[in-house]
Amino acid sequence: MIDVAGWAPEAHETTEVIGPAPAAALAGVLDTGAPGEELPPLWQWLYFLERPAQRELGADGHPREGRFLPPIPDRRRMFAGGRFRIAEPIRVGDTVTRRDELASTAVKTGRTGEMLFVTVRHTFLRDGTEIAVEEQDLVYRSGDAAPRPSAPSPEAPVVDAPWTLPVTADPALLFRFSALTYNAHRIHYDERYATEVEGHAGLVVHGPLLAILCLELPRRAGVRVRELSFRARTPVFAGRPFAAAGGPDGALSIEAPGGVTAMTATFAASP
Repeated sequence: MIDVAGWAPEAHETTEVIGPAPAAALAGVLDTGAPGEELPPLWQWLYFLERPAQRELGADGHPREGRFLPPIPDRRRMFAGGRFRIAEPIRVGDTVTRRDELASTAVKTGRTGEMLFVTVRHTFLRDGTEIAVEEQDLVYRSGDAAPRPSAPSPEAPVVDAPWTLPVTADPALLFRFSALTYNAHRIHYDERYATEVEGHAGLVVHGPLLAILCLELPRRAGVRVRELSFRARTPVFAGRPFAAAGGPDGALSIEAPGGVTAMTATFAASP
């Protein structure tokens, strides 16, 4: 039984100068031009990275211990979603402080057993003024992996939307995104581990990458986003075509093979 009573990590602050290189590198991964002075929403994930020593990593590639990693045995982490509200954009050249704090925890029961939902809040400040707030939802389960699911359909999804972005994430793309975000979780590059240990149908496309791809749609349409939310519903796997879809009404999604909606998102545009 998952029990995190008494777990109350202290808030933590990190200050960083927002350099142009990480944003230019992600633009290359996405086959698009560098974004310019303002960071697109969610591209802050390239900054404020934790860089643990190799000896501090667990068998899954995540750190064994961390400020906001819950103290449960055989911990397995999944990206569940989040929200982001922008008062002022984060700009290249800014000195920005990110304040991290535990926002909430909740134990729920799903088809694979008990799960712990953890929400971490990140507040971004420039010259002491709040410019953006992000809440990130992560779900943890303890114990053995779920049974390996059957392989999803290899057919490309049929998408009818004003905005679409077809993608097939190969291992090289996943490797590059892992490197940019300093993410050593083995489900993204070690297929044997992903399938035999964590029970996935193949290499898993990063949830944050899917969210960024959703937000590429309004960005490439010239729409500035001031608020967004997203929810991961099911994994997407490498080598199988999927598509980001949406329109100016603010509804976005990741459509996967077999008619599966893998992520839903909404955004509000700046006036």
